[in-house]
Amino acid sequence: MNEQELKELLLRENAEFRRAHEDHRACEKALDAIRGKSHLSPAEADEERELKKKKLALKDRMYRLMSDYARAR
Repeated sequence: MNEQELKELLLRENAEFRRAHEDHRACEKALDAIRGKSHLSPAEADEERELKKKKLALKDRMYRLMSDYARAR
């Protein structure tokens, strides 16, 4: 099973993976909105940094879940 197939399977069958994926997409959407601005206030710059950290942590979580699933098979 390739990575994409595994992601699709976990999106269907694993609520934790699905939540992490949805949160990751929400972070990306928020980052897109911030990146669309020509100038960021200090608060927006802080928010951007925090969103990037959260997005990376969510991505790590999704890959850990994928790895755990693949190892358990």
